[in-house]
Amino acid sequence: MTKRATAFALTLPPRDSGTPAYRWLYSALRAEILEGRLRPGTQVPATRDLAEQYGLSRGTIVSAFEQLKSEGYVEGSVGSGTYVSKVLPDDLLHVSPNLSTASPAQRKQRQHMSDYGRRVKLFPGFEVRPSRAFRANLPAVDLFPTTLWAQLAARRWRSASANLLVGCDAMGYGPLREAVADYMGASRGVQCVPEQVAIVSGVQEALDLVARLFLNPRDRVCMEDPGYPGAAIVFEAVGAKIRAARVDDQGMELRDASLRGARLVYVTPGHQFPLGITMSLPRRLELLEWAWKSNALIFEDDYDSEYRYSGRPVPAMQGLDRHGLVLFAGSFSKVMFPSLRLGYLVIPLNLLDYFSAAISVTSRHAPLPEQSVLCDFINEGHFGRHLRRMREVYAERVSVLLESARQKLAGLLEISNIEAGLQTVGWLCNDVSGENATKAAAKRGVEVIPLDWYSRGRLTREGLQLGFAAVDAREIRRGVQELARALEDFRASS
Repeated sequence: MTKRATAFALTLPPRDSGTPAYRWLYSALRAEILEGRLRPGTQVPATRDLAEQYGLSRGTIVSAFEQLKSEGYVEGSVGSGTYVSKVLPDDLLHVSPNLSTASPAQRKQRQHMSDYGRRVKLFPGFEVRPSRAFRANLPAVDLFPTTLWAQLAARRWRSASANLLVGCDAMGYGPLREAVADYMGASRGVQCVPEQVAIVSGVQEALDLVARLFLNPRDRVCMEDPGYPGAAIVFEAVGAKIRAARVDDQGMELRDASLRGARLVYVTPGHQFPLGITMSLPRRLELLEWAWKSNALIFEDDYDSEYRYSGRPVPAMQGLDRHGLVLFAGSFSKVMFPSLRLGYLVIPLNLLDYFSAAISVTSRHAPLPEQSVLCDFINEGHFGRHLRRMREVYAERVSVLLESARQKLAGLLEISNIEAGLQTVGWLCNDVSGENATKAAAKRGVEVIPLDWYSRGRLTREGLQLGFAAVDAREIRRGVQELARALEDFRASS
């Protein structure tokens, strides 16, 4: 076990005037050890430091240390360092109560929770494990230029001013907002000025801000079905009622039943999640017209449109908006690395004050050092080069997936045309359910997601979501072969 130095002064309970000093110190340190605040292998503060902090003589402290040592709580010697023993006396170990050992009365006792607290659900993050076919919604993090990023960060810190340490405006670091506005205008056809850009931790924070600012309990939100579950969790947490809109080959279907009374429409027009469909221009214009007449807002989630492999890039729906109805959000986590936790929200001019106020009393602002490094990464051309490189890598992986699927999965799984993004959809044949296919694949070391996980109703056809960006060509070929075997075995046994 690695020994750890104690970098902080210990805060011990007050001494009872009737207790000898060495006995008080012994009991206090013993309690710190048994209750886990001083863990095995941790260095106990030096006698000189304890003497100065508590006004004790070093002899008193040495006596307490010797008593602890004789009972097996510490080891080492005064002068060379005293450490909490790696193995403590078993019969004196204090076990903290947990849910399994708590009494029935303790388990029943609950704090009063708000309506939000009772409604909100955990949205799982990425598990740290080796990527394998076909892990979805993850970029190739192993190919990110970490050395370059570290150099940019080091340069920023070497010349750090007081401003970098103090903070920035709630809406974000000014130069980064300018860089994002220029990038969005050039690559996605977004119409905005830097003042409309808010730097947030990602699309999830953008969704949370929009939900809390514009939705009250029982307000209606229209969402694509199947659609992004992270958005549904946010809307339901504030008490909104979700109306599901089916998706066809032109994107979200705009039916009166699903749109009636909606205050907000959540949509992924550039690359529908999870089906990968691009919303047609007539459908976009129709949705904008409906929002204008209905006094509703549109949340456009542009989550991975940077990666397009066929066809012409389709401009953002926000660029067609002439009435300030579209809130446009995107994230750098999908194109760089998930733990970066930086994204952007483009806000209509008449709503800026509301968002600035909300951010100022929650996250205050996104971390400024990371914002400044990202700004340099964009302005010095590294971001553009990274995107171009990753497009080539992902296009190669798409090609391998499609070719391997044609050879191994014919009659078992039909892979949809892949125009953009980090993942695609495969439609199951022979009436195999997505859940059963997922379980069969997992037994052969293949990771897929059944489409019904993303649906609020029954799908007209069963399918699987397959990611290709985070795994190399060799792993994709292995994954296709094992998935084919899994589907064949399941079909033979059923």
